[in-house]
Amino acid sequence: MGDSVFFMVVFAFICHSHSLEVQNSLYGSKWAQENVLNPDCVSRTRPQTVLNSQNITVDIRMPGVLPTESDTYLCISFPVPTSQDAYIVDFIPRASMDTVHHMLLFGCMNPVSTSGYWDCGSVQGTCKDEASIMYAWARNAPPTKLPKDVGFRVGKNSGMSHFVLQIHYGDIRAFRNHHRDCSGLSLRMTTKKQPFIAGIYLLMSVDTVILPGKKVTNADIACDYTSYPIYPFAFRTHTHRLGKVVSGYRIRNGKWSLIGRQSPQLPQAFYPANKEVNVQYGDTMAARCMFTGEGRTSKTYIGGTSNDEMCNFYIMYYMDSEHAIPFMNCMETGSKELFRHIPAEANVPIPVSPDHMNSMMHGGHSSADEGQLLNSNKEEQVVDQEYHLDQVSTWPESSLQLGQVSGLALDSDSNLVIFHRGDHQWRLDSFNTQARYQQRLLGPIQQSTILVVDPAKGRILKASGRNMFYLPHGITTDKDNNYWVTDVALHQVLKVSSDGRDRILVELGEAFTPGSDINHFCQPTDVAVDTETGNIFVSDGYCNARMLKFSADGKYLSQWGAGSSDRRRRTPFQIPHSLVFLPDRKEVCVADRENGRIQCFLAETGEFVKEIKKDEFGGKVFAIAFTPAEDDLIYAVNGESLYHSTPLKGFVISYSTKRILDTFSPNKKEFKMPHDIVVTPDGSVFVGDVGSKTVFKFTAEKLHRSVKKAGIEIQELLEMETFVQSKMKQDRNTLKTAAIQEKQTVAHSSEPLVKVEEMKSTPKSAEKKGVLPAVITALLLIPLLLVVVLGVFMCWRKNSKSVGSLNLGKFFASHKEYTRQGFDQLSTEGSDQERNAEDSSDSDNEEYSAPPPLQSS
Repeated sequence: MGDSVFFMVVFAFICHSHSLEVQNSLYGSKWAQENVLNPDCVSRTRPQTVLNSQNITVDIRMPGVLPTESDTYLCISFPVPTSQDAYIVDFIPRASMDTVHHMLLFGCMNPVSTSGYWDCGSVQGTCKDEASIMYAWARNAPPTKLPKDVGFRVGKNSGMSHFVLQIHYGDIRAFRNHHRDCSGLSLRMTTKKQPFIAGIYLLMSVDTVILPGKKVTNADIACDYTSYPIYPFAFRTHTHRLGKVVSGYRIRNGKWSLIGRQSPQLPQAFYPANKEVNVQYGDTMAARCMFTGEGRTSKTYIGGTSNDEMCNFYIMYYMDSEHAIPFMNCMETGSKELFRHIPAEANVPIPVSPDHMNSMMHGGHSSADEGQLLNSNKEEQVVDQEYHLDQVSTWPESSLQLGQVSGLALDSDSNLVIFHRGDHQWRLDSFNTQARYQQRLLGPIQQSTILVVDPAKGRILKASGRNMFYLPHGITTDKDNNYWVTDVALHQVLKVSSDGRDRILVELGEAFTPGSDINHFCQPTDVAVDTETGNIFVSDGYCNARMLKFSADGKYLSQWGAGSSDRRRRTPFQIPHSLVFLPDRKEVCVADRENGRIQCFLAETGEFVKEIKKDEFGGKVFAIAFTPAEDDLIYAVNGESLYHSTPLKGFVISYSTKRILDTFSPNKKEFKMPHDIVVTPDGSVFVGDVGSKTVFKFTAEKLHRSVKKAGIEIQELLEMETFVQSKMKQDRNTLKTAAIQEKQTVAHSSEPLVKVEEMKSTPKSAEKKGVLPAVITALLLIPLLLVVVLGVFMCWRKNSKSVGSLNLGKFFASHKEYTRQGFDQLSTEGSDQERNAEDSSDSDNEEYSAPPPLQSS
């Protein structure tokens, strides 16, 4: 027994030593050194795990690398862990976009090195012979699982004996904490022969130049296909930050068939391709990358750094194993004649949420930079004005029978104008991938889509807009009470008469035809009217990212995109959703919905003026309105976000300071999707809700104040006085405290006296425990109490003429920005800023312990 145990131990030791020898020979001294420096990577970089006789899992990882500069390309090779043919059936990325810009997996026979990782961004490259791309990943793309019976062939007869992992580390700031990186991927493989072999077809532009400031630059690639049939099952797009949309096609007999189309600003995964498309000898493969040069001040070229651009369209396909080709590519520039017939969808950007846009900028400033700026304002409290908006739950007095409420406006008589969708709804299948409306057979909405409503009672005064619209969206009025409306199904902007005859006075755009030129819109969202010149501004829209300016009679004047105080960091619009014109300032502001911000521009030139972006918005701003006041006010409503749990509400914002002055929401029925907002001259606010098919009314009410200040809620002055009295520290100057309490007693009603009596009554319970100690204590305190009362009385008589009794209302009124007399209600507008910034006291009551010298108010 002992001999057998000894033999097993020796055998295990020999096997372990042999495995270490193999690892050292495979990965070289540099890798071994890195693994010693970063033990956590040791367990992650084992080359293979055999699950059973046919299935193998291979982990391919960087061995704890530390890039020293941005745009570093590092490679490492791994041998295929079997001497026979094997098939990759699953790719599982082990990386984060916080560290890794992108990674590629190549297969070849002769990698540049087999002894450790190397810099493959130089002339060395990845392989000494021809390399085949098998997998690509970026922007937190999810795993890619191949279809059944399909696999990438590697090993013995495939011409691929090694894997080469290439990782591009874009921004060196990801390593500011000097951590070492172990990113890579896991491969699931089988030795079971697969009837179909997978491969990659790459269409790539190599000579595109993007001009600075130019709104659209297209990179077009096309090649004739001259091999055995392939069957695309997945596609992937790749550009850097200037890419708007990438589309790939098969052209057969002059007909363009879409393989796949996606925004490169979304996770750069392999998405399912059009299953109906195959490619055979004689077809043409084509792709277009649409770029914008806005925000750039110099030419942008195709290149390998984060500040360069790329235009790649990957097609993952399978083909019969007898004719399998693992990798093909196309880098020829497509002819203008050929691409004159490309479908319009290739020119329509795909909207992307702000979280993707901000956090996935290649090599540029990430959202963390902007987040630091936003977080610096997190301590800023919502500051109440002298009013708060409350819902009028009795409005309307009778049901309005509305469909989805998409737009609100006011006419010249300050009546409310409601634009709704009747029995039509915007559903997931309302549009195809080319943004074309799919429910034309339903015909136009037969109900009256435009209702003029009495704002006081909610009675319908006038109804119009029957059999005209398909999917209403935005509405506004001009000085002649004409309606300017947008219809996302029609892709049009219309000027409609309000005389009940529904005459179309101006028609912009081509019905049911999306586009991005000056004669077309793509799901336009709203219109604003310059009250002086009559010029109109159009936000366009769900699949374009621009604002357009037209004359009153519909003549095109100009257009522009999103603004920024730093042109190097300009983030394009992501659904410019709502517009408002500021007449006194001659500005037009837009609710940039998916970016969660409000941007304002000079109406004359389109020059960027300012941006309002708040954490409280929760990442989305659906609609805005404006009212001139002492401090011009912007009203806004937010929307639900996949990435935030911020409640839906309305906001009152100071235009000049950007501070949130008030928030509001319904009392009984919650917002579902607040979609538009208007404010009447008397301060009433109306919110149209698509989700609940409702219009909510809010009015400004004077408060019995409930103010949050430094975490303390103050309901009324009496409650605050009681709070102050109860929190007085007993170790403060006794004479000073007694004087103040006496003055408060003289100045106010008997209620505080009742509370004092209650306080005096509390020691009575002690008598039950011991009468004698209480009597002795009382006898000792009587002389001291007489001295204190006498001193207080003498001080009061001496100073009464100069100081007077303490009145908290007048005390606040004597400070800057407090003009209210008495203390019936407490206003803290302005004081929150002053106190949060300047008051370093650790006592909430110190401010009220004695009045400072009087100041003129």
